[in-house]
Amino acid sequence: MQQNNKSQLYTLITVFFFWGFVAASNDILIPVFRKAFDLTQSQSQFVSIAFYISYTVGSLIYMGISLFIGKDLVNKIGYKNGLALGLVISALGTLLFYPAANSGSYPLMLAGLFTVGLGFSLQQTVANPLAIALGPISTGSQRLTLAGGINNLGTTIGPLIVSFAIFGSSASGNNDLSIESVKIPYLILGIAFLIVAVLLKFSSLPEHPKSIEESDVENKSARSSALQYPQLVLGMIAIFLYVGVEVSTASNLPAYMESKLGFAIGDIAPYISLYWASLMIGRWTGAVEAFTENISTQKILRFIAPYIAFGVFLFVNAVAKHDLAPFYVYGLIILVLIAADIASKGNPSRMLFIFSILGILALFIGMTSSGMTSVYAFTSVGLFCSTLWPCIFTLAISGLGKNTSQGSSLLIMMIMGGGIISWLQGIVSENIGIQNSYIIGTICFAYLAFFALKAKAILKTQGFDEDHMEAANNH
Repeated sequence: MQQNNKSQLYTLITVFFFWGFVAASNDILIPVFRKAFDLTQSQSQFVSIAFYISYTVGSLIYMGISLFIGKDLVNKIGYKNGLALGLVISALGTLLFYPAANSGSYPLMLAGLFTVGLGFSLQQTVANPLAIALGPISTGSQRLTLAGGINNLGTTIGPLIVSFAIFGSSASGNNDLSIESVKIPYLILGIAFLIVAVLLKFSSLPEHPKSIEESDVENKSARSSALQYPQLVLGMIAIFLYVGVEVSTASNLPAYMESKLGFAIGDIAPYISLYWASLMIGRWTGAVEAFTENISTQKILRFIAPYIAFGVFLFVNAVAKHDLAPFYVYGLIILVLIAADIASKGNPSRMLFIFSILGILALFIGMTSSGMTSVYAFTSVGLFCSTLWPCIFTLAISGLGKNTSQGSSLLIMMIMGGGIISWLQGIVSENIGIQNSYIIGTICFAYLAFFALKAKAILKTQGFDEDHMEAANNH
């Protein structure tokens, strides 16, 4: 990657931080709203539904506008303008938290989250293919993994800050609920959205990335719609189920720890933080190739990066005055991640397959064990979900050319899986128990393992050979 591309990538990944901050904070809002508004477990999952369904609505609006103006919206207004507009829409959503908290209105809170998600939908449609486009296609998934690592810095910090805003310091033992205390953090978040929108508008990010336009010229068999590519259609189902298992594992964890292990709501935040930190640990590990092309440096970083990320988690929890003693053992589980990362050799389909199998294994251990063993098994799902998004995204949009942003929008639409699978697991938990309800996640991972093998075969028939791309990159 050229130096200019690197600085553009670092500018772009600031928005990934915000997506993580808000998404993980929802897991703290769910038990708070459940208690404050006296909701059932499935009703409390409307937080996830409102947030994640907005991605689908946002994508449908995007496609409707594109159809109306006769041209793809992002291609018309430019990638940079699309990002700035998305941030402004999200900022408007955070403002709704103020009247919602004052009036104690659950529907208005959900409307605020929905609007924030609408903005995120546009940002994600633009940012994901843009991250892949800022350099060679062969290392596109690594750049997306790096961006995901920053996303998970937000997911690690988010639950702790929002929990602190609602409960105060854990050391004070305060578990009183105050809906009004949600106002300030979301107001500050809105201001941050607007500042970043202005900074992006004046950044050197390209409005129309060359590599996306060039891949279209090179693509002799260009089709009129992204939906004509089987890798995209199967990838849409994969994104739906991937976001579903990632979100539902975390959003049902507070209920499991409360009902089965007797945790107080205010003491669950560090474990939610650990789950999202696990995604950061995995993504920092998977992103080492985006930092350096030197093979020996990559080998060293592969062992150092995950423990630096784990150190960030320990540091922010130390600042929040949480007891760190229960978390040190997690350092051993990280070794499984490193071994899986080495075995996958940076190949998207191989990585997707190996990590999906490990995800099934982690959920199975969580469902059949008890106490803290089950908690760490469930949180380790974060390690194995960590690099799946860039793998699925890269496999699904490879070779789409001029249909890339349309394909990206269709993939972003499927983020609604985060809300629907969480809600489904909530319903299942009311029938077979919260611990057994994690069977839903194992089904999701099983499909992802299938997609890994199927997408590889489809791309081969279209002239895309991952192993060849990988070999070309290493030389």
